[in-house]
Amino acid sequence: MSAEDLEKFETEQELALYREYRDVVSLFSHVVETERRFYLCNDVDLQVRGEGAGVYFDLRMNDAWVWDVYRTARFVKNVRVITFKDVNVEELPPREIELPE
Repeated sequence: MSAEDLEKFETEQELALYREYRDVVSLFSHVVETERRFYLCNDVDLQVRGEGAGVYFDLRMNDAWVWDVYRTARFVKNVRVITFKDVNVEELPPREIELPE
């Protein structure tokens, strides 16, 4: 496989991942970013642990979708992340329910 073929494959994978994200984002209530991953989830619990310079974050999510082009299964029942880096948690706007006419 040439470098050009590999780049084309990676671009196609990223585009497919974006399309999947676009299709599933309305199923979730929160967006969570860590230094390594991007998640969509419906339940998130973020606890700050330790003191002073030894502070770390204990993050737990349920019913999550993981933005990772190399994962074969992106839907995860439970996720736990322990990190010393920044964590960003955002609540998505409420879903608008479309009722049939």
